[in-house]
Amino acid sequence: MQPERSNGTSGGGLAVPMAWLCAEYIADEMLRTGALVESGSLEFRAGRQTLALTIYLCDSADELAGVRVVSRIDEWLSLTSYGHPWQEWVQERLAAREERERDLGCGTDVDLALARDAWSWLRQTELLAADLGDNEFWAPASPTNMAVDEYEQIWTPAWQLGLPLSHLAIHLF
Repeated sequence: MQPERSNGTSGGGLAVPMAWLCAEYIADEMLRTGALVESGSLEFRAGRQTLALTIYLCDSADELAGVRVVSRIDEWLSLTSYGHPWQEWVQERLAAREERERDLGCGTDVDLALARDAWSWLRQTELLAADLGDNEFWAPASPTNMAVDEYEQIWTPAWQLGLPLSHLAIHLF
């Protein structure tokens, strides 16, 4: 289906964000296979968006995200692992992609726009999660002998919950 009008970008055709859609599909399949959370839940969405963002930003801008899934699993595990500065990595990769988009000057990259939207949602949405007693979520904690009350809950940004879900889903895939 062709759009009613075109603003001059993408040759008059409909711009389809294939790289983002492929990354999101792979993330969705990995999370469904792992069956860690209900597929309609906000926790599932947090995991899917976190993993899709990881997959999309791992690939070069010139290929579909996740084309070489099996060869990239170790890289995705490393990026989502406990202690990796994932948030900083995402910000750096998005900034590099945005700079590349500006340098090329060829209009808005629809894949990048969806990735930006996902990152915005992951940062701005807070979910209720178990308080594991660490001030900096998903980063190495200082060793203490304090017991953790898993029933105590705190509000945490969606990416902080999605990151360990993503990591576990990759392991189970």
